[in-house]
Amino acid sequence: MARAGLNLGVRELAELAQVSTNTITRLERGESLYPRTVEAIRAALEAAGVEFIAENGGGAGVRLRKDTHSNE
Repeated sequence: MARAGLNLGVRELAELAQVSTNTITRLERGESLYPRTVEAIRAALEAAGVEFIAENGGGAGVRLRKDTHSNE
């Protein structure tokens, strides 16, 4: 959801996170990854404008920071 919200392709996110495209695909399939790999992807998404929302009774989620699309 986060990648789609930013309109990023698999290759673009892989480049931002400095991981392989296979790694992004495995993450999106729900496969296990090393914690440091997940953190690298999360950091790349956060730097691009994603906010991760903690579980709060309604389930965990993501949203875009308000300033993400301020140039549109």
